[in-house]
Amino acid sequence: MSVPMNVSVGVIQFPGTNCDLDTLDALAGLGARTALLRSDETSLSGVDAVVIPGGFAHGDYLRTGAIARFSPIMDAVASFAGAGGPVVGICNGFQVLTEAGLLPGALRPNAGLSFLCQPQQLAMASVHHVLGHGLSPSDQLSIPINHFEGNYVCDRATLQRLRENGQVVMRYVANPNGSVDDIAGICNEAGNVVGLMPHPERATSELLGSTDGRKLLEALLYAAASTRQAVGHHAA
Repeated sequence: MSVPMNVSVGVIQFPGTNCDLDTLDALAGLGARTALLRSDETSLSGVDAVVIPGGFAHGDYLRTGAIARFSPIMDAVASFAGAGGPVVGICNGFQVLTEAGLLPGALRPNAGLSFLCQPQQLAMASVHHVLGHGLSPSDQLSIPINHFEGNYVCDRATLQRLRENGQVVMRYVANPNGSVDDIAGICNEAGNVVGLMPHPERATSELLGSTDGRKLLEALLYAAASTRQAVGHHAA
C-alpha cells in the first residue's frame, strides 16, 4: 500500500506511559510526521490523527485509564473524534477510550489473573474503520499483546450492537484473556475511533517477529490523509 506523505500524527504521553516512543518510531518509519503530546496540553497542535499508546497511565493505581481520562488533553481528543478525526487507542489507550466514553464496554483483568506478553493471531472482523484500509475481513495478523487487564466486557445489548454495526474490528483466533466474543478491538459507529489491545507498533519489523502491525499503521495514515482531504480537518 502506498503510504500518504506529510501526514501528522500526535502520540499522547501520560505520566507512566511507556510505549509512546515505540509508537512514534514506528509511525516515523512509515514516513509520518510525529508529535509527542503531553497529557496536560489542551490542543492537538494541528495533527491529522491521534494515537493513545500503551503503558500504565498514572500507574494504573486506581483503575486502568480512570485517571488519564480526566487529563486536559482528553477534551481535545473528544472534540477531534467528534469532528471525525482518526483516534486509535492501543492497549492502555483502549482502556482510556472506554473510560472516557469514546468507546463502549470496559477492560477487566485477564481470565486467570495472568499478565500476558506473547504473539497473538488475530482475525480481522471488519475493515470499515480507520485501521481497515488495504485489509479484508478474511485476513489474519500476527501482533503481540502485553497486558494484565485486556479482558473486554460489555452487556448483551452493547455486544449485539457491536455485531450488528460491524464495530468489532478484530478477534483473537485463540482467546488468551477471556474477552467476550473473542474481541481484541472495536470501533465507534462512525469507525473513526478504534481501540485494540494488541500492539501494532511492536510488529513492524522482521526483527520483532512480524511486520503485520505495519498494515494497521499504514491504514491509519491513509485514513488521516483521507479525512484531511475530505473535510479539511486539521485540529487546532
